[in-house]
Amino acid sequence: MKTDVQIGQEAKMLPITEIAARLGIKEDELELYGKYKAKVSLDVFDRLKDKPNGKLILVTAINPTPAGEGKTTTNVGLSMGLNAIGKTTMTTLREPSLGPNFGVKGGAAGGGYAQVVPMEDINLHFTGDIHAITTAHNLLAALLDNHIHQGNVLDIDTRRIAWRRVLDINDRTLRNTIVGLGNRGDGVAREDGFDITVASEIMAILCLATGMDDLKMRLAKMIVAYNGANEPVTAGDLEATGSLALLLKDAIKPNLVQTLENTPAFIHGGPFANIAHGCNSALATKLALKVADYVVTEAGFGADLGAEKFFDIKCRFADLKPDCAVIVATVRALKNHGGVPKGQLNEENLQALEKGFGNLEKHIENVQKFGVPVVVAMNEFPTDSEAEVALLRALCESKGAEVVLSQVWAKGGQGGVEMAKKVVEIVESKPSEFKPLYDVNDSIVDKINTIAKEVYGADGVDFSKGALKQIKGYEELGLDKMPICMAKTQYSLSDDPTLLGRPTGFRVTVKEIRVSAGAGFLVALTGDIMTMPGLPRVPAANHMNILESGEIIGLF
Repeated sequence: MKTDVQIGQEAKMLPITEIAARLGIKEDELELYGKYKAKVSLDVFDRLKDKPNGKLILVTAINPTPAGEGKTTTNVGLSMGLNAIGKTTMTTLREPSLGPNFGVKGGAAGGGYAQVVPMEDINLHFTGDIHAITTAHNLLAALLDNHIHQGNVLDIDTRRIAWRRVLDINDRTLRNTIVGLGNRGDGVAREDGFDITVASEIMAILCLATGMDDLKMRLAKMIVAYNGANEPVTAGDLEATGSLALLLKDAIKPNLVQTLENTPAFIHGGPFANIAHGCNSALATKLALKVADYVVTEAGFGADLGAEKFFDIKCRFADLKPDCAVIVATVRALKNHGGVPKGQLNEENLQALEKGFGNLEKHIENVQKFGVPVVVAMNEFPTDSEAEVALLRALCESKGAEVVLSQVWAKGGQGGVEMAKKVVEIVESKPSEFKPLYDVNDSIVDKINTIAKEVYGADGVDFSKGALKQIKGYEELGLDKMPICMAKTQYSLSDDPTLLGRPTGFRVTVKEIRVSAGAGFLVALTGDIMTMPGLPRVPAANHMNILESGEIIGLF
């Protein structure tokens, strides 16, 4: 069996100018990065402002398991399947972070015969967007420390600095640091630390901004510290907005690439799927809707985190109306949710499958709460028995969800034709009645309770004393009328990663509330959220190489 990188390197790519031409994007609206990558000018919006939008399809999934679900692979395969049946289609995805690439997770360009290419470029430096965000974030950190060193006119409390530094590599030793040591001219000594770049608020802002003016407005609102009077100090107060926007002048433009079958793809932005909303940029999605009949996008983790944030945060800010949602599930993963350990998933187990179906059942119900029609994509594995497939199909249909078999990993677009036809059928026969789950003007406590009860199935929410104090402070500062971005484990509907399937009788504990004033949401932390991952005992980087011929080994 060929590896993903081998399959990707054998792809017969078309010049990116030809891909753009198929979408009606002009050559002078492209900024080329070699033959197969390009940034697209935002001027296209002005030219196509009166063109109706295409249809928007969200790909989401059950709670992830070690058995794997194949969400990105399904996204890419569905877009190729839609093109195969004659629909002008684009896929829109997040940009992979270098940290997971060299750690344990690997890349994020799909897999098998449902990939975006050039796979090795996309998973490495690509067009430099993440590097631009790293630089902009750290420039703001430098301006902050310089302001303190040069006299601290804003009376910044060095014990209440909220702006850490970032790096797009997994490095646990940088989580907690001390800066400013040395001579008097080396700055003011204080505690600091590093997050991974995709956890930067600047990344979240880039992915929610609707243009350069909106980007600058959001950047100016970022809270970097608090002063002696307990008032927020922003990037705007430090007069940093213009220079930050300048560093992001190219990063704000969507990146155009293609799939193995030459289906156009925008890969742009990559916010953390926990402390941020985990979706590709609003600009890429909105631009795709202007140039394609169908746009397939995805959100991070399972539907309890990713789809909820896509609906309540991204769609709210970007004025998007999804037409259909595809929930990816596998027989193997559902058996894992039903209590079968990873080593026994190849064995038929109808009882465990039915028990584990509760997880998928809850995600179906959740998407339906938003008024969006649902399709379940059953990602096929060779070990799936006929009885298991028949049972899963019957269980899904009993919940009012259409079921299709996905074979895109092995067969590419042809393996997604059945799924594509079903999506088109549903979009044309069942109009979406999309609506967000809550009103942003509700109280912080009420919004969090709504998400926990309605989406997770919790009995209620317990707030720590510190979280309640923070909520009161945000209310006094007028920062409470924003969407909520829940930060919890991705492995369970609850805030306990060991509770698989569809747990009941639990409560969610909110330990801390953070504000991302520029991005425009509040982050509710329900556990210890890792914002700077570490490397495993044997990092993926140890098995990577490039040969004299240019062949890349070990990238996946």
